[in-house]
Parts: sequence; C-alpha cells; structure tokens
Amino acid sequence: MDDNILVTTGSGFEGYGITEYLGFVSSQAILGSNFISGIAANVADVARKDTAKLEQCREDAGKQLIQQAKKKGANAIIGVNMTYAPFEAGSFGIIVSGTAVKITKHVTISDSMHKELFVTNYYNRLVPRPVKIVLDGDSNSINMRLVCYNYNHDDINALRADVEFTNLYDERLVIKNIDFVFSENINLSVIESDYVQSKVSPNDLLLLKDAKVILTKYATPRGVYAVNDQPINVSLSSRRLEALKAKRGIDAVEKYRTDGMIWTCNCGHVNEAGSEECIVCGRKQKDIMTKASFNYEEMIDKMKEKEYVVEIKDVLMQYIKEIDSGMRLELLEIMESGLQYEKTRGNMKETVIEKVEKVFEDASIED
Repeated sequence: MDDNILVTTGSGFEGYGITEYLGFVSSQAILGSNFISGIAANVADVARKDTAKLEQCREDAGKQLIQQAKKKGANAIIGVNMTYAPFEAGSFGIIVSGTAVKITKHVTISDSMHKELFVTNYYNRLVPRPVKIVLDGDSNSINMRLVCYNYNHDDINALRADVEFTNLYDERLVIKNIDFVFSENINLSVIESDYVQSKVSPNDLLLLKDAKVILTKYATPRGVYAVNDQPINVSLSSRRLEALKAKRGIDAVEKYRTDGMIWTCNCGHVNEAGSEECIVCGRKQKDIMTKASFNYEEMIDKMKEKEYVVEIKDVLMQYIKEIDSGMRLELLEIMESGLQYEKTRGNMKETVIEKVEKVFEDASIED
C-alpha cells in the first residue's frame, strides 16, 4: 500500500522485530447508493456489478488506514483485516482494521567465537609440551587445536591426550582420547595441530578459565611413544603465568628459584647446582637469574599466612627498608586502601596480596 509502511495480515515480519505497539487503527470507504440498483446486495452481487470501482474502494480504505498509522508514529501495521458491509440507503462500504506498530530490522551480527587458554600443567622431561589450547567456532559448534613446544624439534605426526577444562564456577569438563594431528609442522620449536571438534558448547566458551592436557602417547616417523608420567600443575596464577610467558617464552611455567643446591628453570625442570644450563630446555642459569636483590616471594609467603590486611601490612613493614624506594609508596597505598575496604566489604587479603605481587612482577618484567 505504501513504501514507507509495511502491512501484513499476520502477527509480524520476517527479519524484523516489533519494538512498540501503538494501538488499533481502522478506516472505511463507502460506495454511493447509485452503485447498487434496488435493495442491498451481497458481496458477490457487488463484485459482478463493478469490479474496478470495488478495487478503488479497497485502495482508498487502505490509504486511510496507513495515514492513521503514520499519525501514531508507526512504520508498520500487523493483523490487517478487511470486511465488506452494506450501509443505509443502499450504499456499500469496505472496513479495514489492524494494529499500528513500530518495527526494527534485525541486524545480523557475526557470531564467530575465539578463545585461547594457556595450559596449566606440564611434563618435566623431553616430550612435546602442550602450552596452549585455541578454540574457534560460531554459535553452532566449537573446534579446537593444540599448540605444543617441541624441545627436540621432532617430526610429531600426532598426539593423543585428555583435555580438562575448568570454568569460572570451578566446574570441570574432561574430553577423553583426543587425537591431535600435526600435518604442517616439521622440525619446528612451536607446533600447532589441525583443528578437531570439541565438546565445548558455544554457550560455555566464554566461561572457560583454565585448560589442562594429559598426554597418553605421541607418534613420530620413528615410532609411537607412551607418556606414563603424571603432569605437574602450574603453581602460578593465570595472570602471573601470562606475564612469565611474555618475558621468558611460551613454554615457561615456573619462576626461577634456587636454594644453592638446586635451581628450578623457567621450564619447570629442577637442575643440579653445578649445571650451567637446563638439561630440558637449554636455558642458561645466568640468563634467567633474578636481578632483584630483594626476595619478595619470601615476603609474599609470609603474607599468605596472615588473615587480615592489618597483619599483612605488619609483614610489609618488616621488609620495607629492603624494598626499592620507588615501590614503597605504592605498596603503602595498597595497604591503606585494603584497610579501608576491609571495613565495609569484608576480608581483602587475597586482593591485597595479588596487588602486591603485581607491583614486583611488573618491575621484574621491566628489568
């Protein structure tokens, strides 16, 4: 009826959504008494008498209906109904009615989905080390691929593993015996598998926070090798793990530490004190030793034994003279803020300790 108004006898329009109902509208068009000879006739009689005039009558009624809908601010009319009725003095009319509405066209938004999770467990020997799970898909399905660090530059053809996801509610999803195939990664340090289907639903993808990979076997041109070891869980928080990898490499899982007898490499392997380089990853001890003279991790461990921020602040004050002067003010501000929030929001221990750790980690990354 009109380019600016959509009209339907149904309850809506495909590809559009109704945003507002503006009320009932109706109109009528009447044919004069001279249109029908004699007494009132039925619809069939009218149709036979003058089809052209009847079409004009319907068009007039429709135009009036649209004008009423426009006055209400509508851009569509739904539930349109048209009836024929005889009037007084032999006249005949058409009544058109419907509901005026506002509609909006549905916007098609790309539903592509993507998430990457660092693997939070590792094997402490020379096997392909899973380091990251990449998930891609859409609202229908999610596929995943595995990224591994390949210490020996082996030609890895395939790898079988269980993958365990954890979501924000600490609920677990374990997918057993997944075969990851590596079709385009020959003798590289970092290898990526082809995509495989996953049992992760699109609705759950954004909730995932952690991934662990448990190897069972892997295949090379030389043969198939079983992996019977139990993996070690990473002790770092996800934020600290990400920061460590950014600084020390994608295979890094632990911070360097030593007690004089042994030293732990960034790859997690524990080496004898006399070893200048790690026997798994080849990192040289002198290159990864912390440059900071202050052992902040010892202080953090003591803070974790406390219950409230006021006690954590006491621990800080025991070490304050050993801390770089540029950090002291920032750390004290964290403590004061924590003390204030703890009065109204409850225990702030974990939040305060996390902020203290971040101060030292950021400084370490800048070194």
